[in-house]
Amino acid sequence: MPCLESMELGSATFRPSPAAGAEESFRRETVTAPPMARSIGWFFSPLWGPRSEARRRRFGDGMKSGQVEAWLDDHSDFTRAYFLRRAAAVSGPQAEMSPQLPRLPRSSSDHSDLLTRAHHRRASSSLTGSHLNIASLTDRLRPLSSNLSAPEWLDRSSPDVLGCHSPCSPRSSRFSFSPCHPLSPVCPCSPDLPHSPQPLRPSAAKAAACGHGECCPWMMELLRGGLSWMGSVAELCQGAVLHAGELLSAEGSSLSLVKKDSSGRSTLEEVIPPTAFGCLSEGNLCSHAHLELVKGIMGCVLATGSPMNLRDVSEDPQFNLDEEQSSKIRTVLSVPIKNHRAEVVGVAVMINKRNGCDGSASVFTNMDEKVLSNHMDVLGLVLDNVQLYESSRQEAKRSQALIEMAQVLSKEHRSFEVLLSKMAATIMPFTHAQYCTIFIPGEQPSVVEDEVSFSRVIHLECEELGSTCQIYRRERNISDIDPSYALRTLVAMDTLNMSVSSEESMKSLICCPVRNERSEDVIAVCQLMNKRSKDSDQMEAFNRYDERLLEDLAVYCGLALQYAQAVQITEERRASIEVTQEVLAYHITAAEEEIQALQEATIPSAESLLLLDFDFSDFGLPEDLTTQATIRMFLDLSLVQDFNMDYKSLCQWVLTVRRGYRNSVPYHNWSHALSTAQSMFAMLMATEQLQTIFSRLEILALMIATLSHDLDHRGVSNSYIERSQQPLAQLYGHSSLENHHYNLCLFILNNQGSQILSGLSAEDHRAVLHMIKRAILATDLTVYMERRKEFFSLTKKSRVSWKSEKQRDLLRSMLMTASDLSAITKPWPEQKRIANLVAMEFFAQGDKEREEFKIKPIDIMNRENSTRLPYMQVEYIDDICYPLYKTVSRLFGSCSPLLNGCKKNRENWLHLTEEAEEKNSENGRSLTLETHKSIEDETQREE
Repeated sequence: MPCLESMELGSATFRPSPAAGAEESFRRETVTAPPMARSIGWFFSPLWGPRSEARRRRFGDGMKSGQVEAWLDDHSDFTRAYFLRRAAAVSGPQAEMSPQLPRLPRSSSDHSDLLTRAHHRRASSSLTGSHLNIASLTDRLRPLSSNLSAPEWLDRSSPDVLGCHSPCSPRSSRFSFSPCHPLSPVCPCSPDLPHSPQPLRPSAAKAAACGHGECCPWMMELLRGGLSWMGSVAELCQGAVLHAGELLSAEGSSLSLVKKDSSGRSTLEEVIPPTAFGCLSEGNLCSHAHLELVKGIMGCVLATGSPMNLRDVSEDPQFNLDEEQSSKIRTVLSVPIKNHRAEVVGVAVMINKRNGCDGSASVFTNMDEKVLSNHMDVLGLVLDNVQLYESSRQEAKRSQALIEMAQVLSKEHRSFEVLLSKMAATIMPFTHAQYCTIFIPGEQPSVVEDEVSFSRVIHLECEELGSTCQIYRRERNISDIDPSYALRTLVAMDTLNMSVSSEESMKSLICCPVRNERSEDVIAVCQLMNKRSKDSDQMEAFNRYDERLLEDLAVYCGLALQYAQAVQITEERRASIEVTQEVLAYHITAAEEEIQALQEATIPSAESLLLLDFDFSDFGLPEDLTTQATIRMFLDLSLVQDFNMDYKSLCQWVLTVRRGYRNSVPYHNWSHALSTAQSMFAMLMATEQLQTIFSRLEILALMIATLSHDLDHRGVSNSYIERSQQPLAQLYGHSSLENHHYNLCLFILNNQGSQILSGLSAEDHRAVLHMIKRAILATDLTVYMERRKEFFSLTKKSRVSWKSEKQRDLLRSMLMTASDLSAITKPWPEQKRIANLVAMEFFAQGDKEREEFKIKPIDIMNRENSTRLPYMQVEYIDDICYPLYKTVSRLFGSCSPLLNGCKKNRENWLHLTEEAEEKNSENGRSLTLETHKSIEDETQREE
């Protein structure tokens, strides 16, 4: 790979001997090869420099270059050890003997220093055309740091696109280099190579020139990580073309890189236009005919992936040239630029080899092809890494832009236009766009006489202020902005990227549709215009990264629109809910006269109202006495005094809770709520142990929960609500009715004038609401069936400690269920009346299920089973009620009236069952009676 020319070492000049035989030919080829590079030149030599003639002959005799290479690959450990010994051997005064080898600064890398010192023994190394696989060596070496000065064609003051820490190490070490054959022995006009041109001598201001015992400085800089000063890919390619053109004595050159369009098709994009080096003028070289010829040659190389060396373009049948073309372009050498994956990433062209010393026409030789190919291989490797690094930087910029846009989106905005403006202002600095316009179509965008119906536009302008930029939102009318490109994007629903160049300026534009992710409709068009170059004030085209960034912005704009619409809908629904709550509060709140009447009424005692009796029934009790009975329970439990309740607020709260129940529901109405609260009150008053176990706050929560546990009951079960997909099921998911009861309870407690908990501290207020919710949710029989096993197991212990909040919560839940089911413990007439009300409610739900869902209801809700009501009541007592009351009575003996009432009612229902069975067939009667007797026997055994 090193650039090879005639070389001199000190004052000694090596010339070949015409009379030498085969061995001398081998020796001549060996001694005329230029010395390897100080640091990495030995990578490109297939053989080592032997220390003696004998060793050189032994090494070369009978071995071909392929065998040597294979042996080196198979003995990588020996190869590395050998080079380490050779590097140590050449260190010392010999390293400074040659005046032609300027000393490089000592690198901090051990490998770089080692290879620099090893260079002085390479003068006698043999050089062949075989490819040396250096994977086993480079895998063991760290990337080499660069200490060489930058070539002249690079401007260190240019902006650092790649960053100050961008090593140019190859992405993969598995690659091969083709070492260059020697171009000539010594004299450029040697008879051994008649058409060898006189090489151009580099100026003294340059770094070490090619030849003269030095490796190519351009290659050295790239391969040793000297990318920190590189300005752009164009500058990198320009340096490669200039260096290769000077090295090959070409009169002109050109370079194009591969670009893939959206369909994946590869095309060549001109990076370095045809440039003249010598007598060939720019005008002749850049004519349209010559440009088409160069493009055609590059296209052939891109298609085949192989070099093309045209020694006489006019005679090539692939190209039909006129006399003017053939006189200007005679020879052409074009090679592909490949990356480490052997993919063609570009094409380089050298035009017209300069004439030799004797005036004879020169052609590009096979050695020129190899030299150019090696240089382009290095360029392809570096370009691949540069593009990879640039891609990573672009992705980092994109990620930063997306994060900033997400932050903008996450903040609260009162206007959709303001939100879009902030997002557009976020992306403009990343794309260097001068203008950003967002076109928002009307409700039904249409095209009438080439005019598009846009409802409004959001227009932003970017003003450069030194290293920063300022974004301004300009008020612009739709008529002042050209909507044609936005219209094309709106119709095509695809991104539009275009640039128009003129002699004076360049206009670049990119449009992207903004879609609604749900409907896929185009809801807006975002347009960026006039991309500024970051190095100058000139305009340039938007690239693929800009497209991706704008498409990302379009996605965020779509999300922003959905967010704005969701916020608007939420605000509207919130306002609607507030209005609904105002209406509900007005209708649910008792009239002022009713509140005043209850407030001024004399509340009867608990004894006179039979509130302490477990047989209490409100049947036939006047409605005003039901509310007074509720007030009495709160007074006798000292809840009004202990929690500083406003008496008027308590009266309004009780009346509002009563109005919260539906009178049209047969069973789950205010009467059931009062009966449930009275059962809890009776248990608390009859059992001093319960008032010791529970705190005052817990007792308050239990009384509020019992009165509110069925607020706004609809006379149907949770299963019906879920099956019919009512809003309650969508709102809560599980225990829909119980959650609804609690939320309505909370609404009444917060209603103006009904705030009986206003005297509590914030902590107590949160605690009591939590206990109320837990107590109301516990009335769901599904929850009861899940938790009762734990409760039964707990009560079997000899002594239960109720200090644990978890155990007290379990006890509160069980007492809530015991109060809720207490109708089964009432005297027989009351129990029979309530059972008929329950059956009426259940049968009504069964009728709805049969009509709406076309299904057969369960037995307890099937009207066809109305004659089996006594039997179902016995099952209900045995499965649900009896085990609970038996456990509660075991814990608290004062609650035994509940268990006794349950037993008596079971006997009565069982008697009715026997009477019903006598009317049936003998088989049915014996089966049913046997079942009931077994249940009764089991109950007696448990007792």
